[in-house]
Amino acid sequence: MDLVVGLDAGGTSTRALVLDLDGARLGQGLAGGANPNSHPPAVAAAHITEALTEALDGLDSRKVRSGVLGMAGASRMADPAVLDLFQAAWERAGLHCPMRVVTDCEAAFATGTSSPDGTVLVAGTGSIAGRIADHRMVGQSGGYGWLIGDEGSAFWLGREAVRATLRLLDLDAPLEGLATAVLTTAGARNRGQLITAVNARPPIALAQFAPLVSSAYHHGDPEALAIVSTAARLLADTASAVRSPSDTSPIVLVGSLIKTPVGTHLKQELLARCNAQVIMATEGAAGAAWLAAVDVLGPTAPRPVS
Repeated sequence: MDLVVGLDAGGTSTRALVLDLDGARLGQGLAGGANPNSHPPAVAAAHITEALTEALDGLDSRKVRSGVLGMAGASRMADPAVLDLFQAAWERAGLHCPMRVVTDCEAAFATGTSSPDGTVLVAGTGSIAGRIADHRMVGQSGGYGWLIGDEGSAFWLGREAVRATLRLLDLDAPLEGLATAVLTTAGARNRGQLITAVNARPPIALAQFAPLVSSAYHHGDPEALAIVSTAARLLADTASAVRSPSDTSPIVLVGSLIKTPVGTHLKQELLARCNAQVIMATEGAAGAAWLAAVDVLGPTAPRPVS
């Protein structure tokens, strides 16, 4: 029984999925983030091995005919030293097939549709939109990283939650749900302690505050309502930047924010702007595994079974 494997390696987590050539799911694995721009490359590569090893547990890795690594930060593979680390991680998991690296955008788009063309928007720890043609990303918007971009992402949400809390503290205003939750999560009681706590950790750790925004949104917190609305608009701007006004090809949304209030608002925003199907997908590893199956069987490869 021949197998294929796909991975979705993001900034926060890495998921691996093993399929047979009928699309049946045979194994899955989960590990920490493997974006070599967000983590030391050696750590990121170790997470690839961890996720693959878990997914292949009880299976014969020699039967894996094709593997695709969908990866945030795929451009780092241009560095031979980084590529060697990931190739070694692949082999430590027992894989002998070539490791084909694609962007997380290409894997995410394949998760939502078998169409060769369209738009994908990834809204997770970071944010990026890609124009897809023949399953390849041929244009992009965003994806600049936390320091100069990632508008609407979980990092952005977390940062905005902290900034909103600091504004209220500066004004000595009453603190509502979001601000109180931010202080509690940071282990802070005042403005100075919050600033110190946030700056003591790596910047990407701001994404830990993103779930607080969703929770406060459901309770009607005005700061959370404003943050969610703005995030959806910014993400829709990012997607629209890679589409022409007459484009009717599908739009695939994927990432950790898609099942949150941001994702709901984002879908509504895109439907209002675009004459296109908007598909909400949640499993980039499935898209990567399907692309691996396409390498073996061609474009008629069965889609992964839910």
